[in-house]
Amino acid sequence: MMQVDLVTETDKACEDLIFDHLKQHFPGHKFIGEETTAAHGVSQLTDEPTWIVDPLDGTTNFVHGFPFVCVSIGLTIKKVPVVGVVYNPIMNELFTAIDGKGAFLNGNPIKGSIFSFRSGDMPPYHGGNFYLDYLIQAGTKRDKATLDATTNRINSLLYKVRSIRMEGSCALGLCGVACGRIDLFYELGFGGPWDVAAGVVIVKEAGGVIFDPSGSDFDITAQRIAASNPLVKEAFIEALQQSA
Repeated sequence: MMQVDLVTETDKACEDLIFDHLKQHFPGHKFIGEETTAAHGVSQLTDEPTWIVDPLDGTTNFVHGFPFVCVSIGLTIKKVPVVGVVYNPIMNELFTAIDGKGAFLNGNPIKGSIFSFRSGDMPPYHGGNFYLDYLIQAGTKRDKATLDATTNRINSLLYKVRSIRMEGSCALGLCGVACGRIDLFYELGFGGPWDVAAGVVIVKEAGGVIFDPSGSDFDITAQRIAASNPLVKEAFIEALQQSA
């Protein structure tokens, strides 16, 4: 079976353009990009100020003309994301955040949703107790064990949520939590820190929480992330553990 490489020339050209611009303004900073890492191996994240860039998150969407694609640019200091910019040029939506300064969509302040798993605002579906819009990314691995575990979790959670969406962009999934379009996002096995460095800041500054799906603290190098409003976190962790 022929393997199809969906990394496009657009990815590479965008990353070069972004890095060239940033280096002019921040010559002493470090840089990590998805395309640079793919070409030259793993780039280690240090405590130094580091710009982490995904020039085209949602490459498969881009190839197929599905409009959920974005540029993701994050700045970390001491391995902690402090600046986040996510731009979807097709929908002309620019999400921005700076640590301690709030989160914005096209310059307007944004906040996450206020739904909880046991919210009385809407009736439960199918006899379940949870009511929320839930976004999951299947991750990058396609081995049988990973796929079986993913589909088992989805099957279990389907009875407890209003709907599940898979839109194909980790960065935009996080932004969806930040602006209240969805109540919960999680992904296991995403590509690397460039997928989340910007979105983490945007979610936090919008009043959301970032954590490992197991319930432990989020680790930007671990390729595991969950984001939600604070009301959802503990119930989701419990539900995910029950679905294992």
